[in-house]
Amino acid sequence: MTKTLLIVFHSMTGGTRAMAEAAARGAGGQGVAVRLKPAASAGAEDLLAADGYVFAAPENLAAIAGMMKDFFDRTYYAALGRIEGRACAIMVCAGSDGQNAARQMARIATGWRLRTVAPPLIVCTHAQTPVAILAPKILGAEDVARCEELGATLAAGMAIGMF
Repeated sequence: MTKTLLIVFHSMTGGTRAMAEAAARGAGGQGVAVRLKPAASAGAEDLLAADGYVFAAPENLAAIAGMMKDFFDRTYYAALGRIEGRACAIMVCAGSDGQNAARQMARIATGWRLRTVAPPLIVCTHAQTPVAILAPKILGAEDVARCEELGATLAAGMAIGMF
């Protein structure tokens, strides 16, 4: 039976989308089915149908973006006690730090009793002005490669039953 990796993301300027798509590319060909889903359309049924997760969000105002928070708010209790022990990874696209958004998602993962299999992957865009913050984001090759590697590692571990 093929396992499923669900990648849930939110992105307004393209940075987090690029991270999620890179993780999906990395996970492809590793022996698992990969589902890439925007947070706005992801629901508890998606969580329950998957065997592992990547949660990818931008950090806005030192917190996870509202649409990603909405996803967690809508799905938390419906999935509570039903997805324990499944593997997960966290990715954050941030203008400066990203640590608080990573901590928030890690606390949610802990509440669900998920198995976090890697440290949070944070891509810093150094966007510090209103114009830079709202501008479309293009990730560098090194950051894209890190996201691909995270997806590949998580999927390979799921495929062999390590996670």
